[in-house]
Amino acid sequence: MQSLSEIDTTSKRASKAAGFSWGIAEEIGKAIRNLELFGLPGIINLNLYLKKIKKKHPEKLKKIEKENKNKELCPIYCGVAFLDQCKHLETLRTIKFYNINYPMLILPFVSKASEILGKKILIQYNKSSFLVNFNKSILSKNIETQIVTLANEISIVFLENKNSFSDQEWKEIYKLSEETFVEESESLKTKGAGAGLTDND
Repeated sequence: MQSLSEIDTTSKRASKAAGFSWGIAEEIGKAIRNLELFGLPGIINLNLYLKKIKKKHPEKLKKIEKENKNKELCPIYCGVAFLDQCKHLETLRTIKFYNINYPMLILPFVSKASEILGKKILIQYNKSSFLVNFNKSILSKNIETQIVTLANEISIVFLENKNSFSDQEWKEIYKLSEETFVEESESLKTKGAGAGLTDND
């Protein structure tokens, strides 16, 4: 079994050999490492995509709009642009990409953006959905196949942070926690930080 370090390094070198700059290749290496770490098929999708673009390198996507259309979009360049522009894109709430190749490859870039923004982000394409949690995990649902060569539409939604519990549940557990509080006594005051020091001024 290959280590995460080997996956990172080999993905980076293969991406450079396929025409990406060293800077982008570095990002790809980290992205594929994260996909594999989260149990998602990064190597399979990257390998197929690099074969596809070996003879004709894709165009960069410089600016992301609320809706992004092209004959075919590169998941790597879309992912890098998304990461670079995420603070602005958050204000749009929902972003859509149309005709994006190997959409699995955009996930780790969105996951990293989730960490930067401190917000969960929902990604949906075909019948699959992925919830990225601050670059700590990717929760997936309804993955029909490990390989999707082209997604007609990808929806990316910035979610508002909210508790998974009610105010009442919080009050109840907080009240229980109060039983561990210790009232300050005179003996504790004399033993506290700075106690017993004499001011000579």
